[in-house]
Parts: sequence; structure tokens; C-alpha cells
Amino acid sequence: MSQTVLDPSAPAALREAISFAIAHESSWDRDPASGNWGIFGKDPPPWNRLLGPVTPRGPCSGVVVRAGRQLASWGEPHREDLTFSIAKTYLALLAGVAHDSGLLPDVDEPVGARVRGIGFEGPHNGVVTWAHLLQQTSEWEGECFGVPEQVDRYRHVSHDPTPAAGVKGDARPLQRPGTFFEYNDVRINQLSLALLHLFGRPLPDVFREAVARPCGASEDWRWVGYDNSWIELDGHRVQSVPGGTHWGGGVSIDSLDQARIGQMLLRDGRAGDTQVLSRDWIARMRTPCALAPFYGYLVWLNTGHRVFPSLPESSWFAIGAGSSINWIDPQRDAVVVLRWIDASHADAMLARIGKALDG
Repeated sequence: MSQTVLDPSAPAALREAISFAIAHESSWDRDPASGNWGIFGKDPPPWNRLLGPVTPRGPCSGVVVRAGRQLASWGEPHREDLTFSIAKTYLALLAGVAHDSGLLPDVDEPVGARVRGIGFEGPHNGVVTWAHLLQQTSEWEGECFGVPEQVDRYRHVSHDPTPAAGVKGDARPLQRPGTFFEYNDVRINQLSLALLHLFGRPLPDVFREAVARPCGASEDWRWVGYDNSWIELDGHRVQSVPGGTHWGGGVSIDSLDQARIGQMLLRDGRAGDTQVLSRDWIARMRTPCALAPFYGYLVWLNTGHRVFPSLPESSWFAIGAGSSINWIDPQRDAVVVLRWIDASHADAMLARIGKALDG
């Protein structure tokens, strides 16, 4: 049941901001079986179809936390809803777990040096590094679970200020790894597969133990893969999970758990008395990519106010289609989770929250 709940200390203007969000809900249908849901339909055939499970979406929902105190929630914040490309940021957190534990000591090392036999060989793919994949500059070439990365060549997403230079899915000439930025979900799924081999166990299990539980998240979230993304690993059948819901699957999680993870990011990797991720890794995530200064390690940065003009430049974000936004605002010591907002009104909505918090 949808409802708005405000802490007694919350500024009155926050209720007005929430009303604005509810009035500008995403135009996506709530039923995935409709013709207006998801992004797979924009792909060239035969890849314009779902490969994994999906669920109906909920209403516009969200949570506002400031100085560790929950000031407001609205919609259905307890609903485990698909979060699309916010799962990319969760892959970056898993890469941080690997780095901090010594499994991934050097992000500038070629992936094939530690993970062999899954497509990181040869004169082109053999020089792809973990940092390339985390910054979406890998130019990795091939297929991942039957989907060729060419499907997402010439792809343009709304927060990328660079104009689209061609038709999505066309055979754009590949550049040398590390010299070209492109938002590409197949390459992200290849990163996920590489992390699965690096850890040697299912990524949802690692995420639960190393990130979600230390952040105080519930046990109700899910991270699932495609019907054909099962592999044999050390004699066990395990499922590789995607970094989003482009072709189904992905992370279903509630807004409150997303806020808990966001709070850990705001605190430079710390949740309570636990250092979940090193401060060094959080700093790396927030370092602008030289080729795309609006992007870090699978997070969006507000460098030059390019992503959300009305928000502080120090803000950073996990963003998914639909739109789902996790806003980390160090300037205001705040975390905002916004789900199922019309993307064209997201900046105005977040600006209203910011002004409300400023009093």
C-alpha cells in the first residue's frame, strides 16, 4: 500500500517535493507483458527479447536519509523491485571486495592474467583490464551468453552528454581498449562473469556476506541471471548474474536496503563499526574517468554539473532505467533513493529535495 511517512523533524517542503515525484511517475507500464516496459525492445532483432525473469513494477517510491536519520519515505519502500543498472554499481562494490581482500590487487592488470578461458585472450581482448571494464572503456569484443556486444555499440544513455554517433547495434569500428567510452551492457555482463570466476562462488552469496549484511540490509533482495547463464565452476553449477535488467534478471531490492548501502558509500565504505569497503576503493569509484569525467567505477559523477545540473558537483549516483536513482550527497550528508520517476523530471525532483533539506 502506497503511503508517505515523514519524520517529525523533516522540513515541511519535503512533503511538497514528494508530491511532485508522485505526480511525475515513470511512463513505463507496471506490467512487463505490456508494450511499454523495459529497454530490450530497442535492440535489433533477434536480441530484442527477455532472457531472464522480470516482475511487475511498483509505484513511484523513495527514501530520504540525512545524517543517518530517515526523514521520509513514500510509495512502497519495502517492495523488492527491479533496479536495472544500479546492479552495475553493485558489481563495482564486489570488485572492491575482491581488491580489498587481495583477490584483485591491481585493477590495471589484464583480466586474462587471473581469469582464463572466458574470452580475455588475444591481441585485442587480452589487454582489457579490470579498470577498463569498471569505467566502460574496455571495447571488449565477443558474446556473453549468446548476446554479442555489438548490440550495444552506438548506444546512448540519457546521462551521457556525448551525442549518439551512429545507429545502435551497427558495427562501429572498435578502438584500442582503454581509449573509448561506451555504455555497454554485454561488456558489463562479461565483467560479472569474470568476477564470478575470480571469487569462485556465486556473486549474490558474496554480495550478501560482504556488503548487504554488514550494511544492515534485509535478506529479501534477489539477484538472478538469465535462463542460459548457468556455468560449471569447480564442479558446481552456478548462475552468472547480469549488471542490470536489460534482458531480464538482475537485482530486485527495496528502497530501504538501497538507502542502507548508499549510507555506507556516503560514509566512505563504513557501516556502523564495520569498514565494509576501504576508503581507498570508494575514492577510486568516485575518481572521474579521463575519457568520461561524468563517470567513475560504474557510478555517475556530477562533474561540471553534467548529470544533474541542479545538484552539487560533489554528488554521485547509481542510476538505473525506469528511472531509479540512488543519490549520494556528501555536501548535505544525505542519501536519497528515488524509484520510478519520469527521467525528464528527475533533476527538478532532486532539486526540490535538496532545497527542502537546506531549509
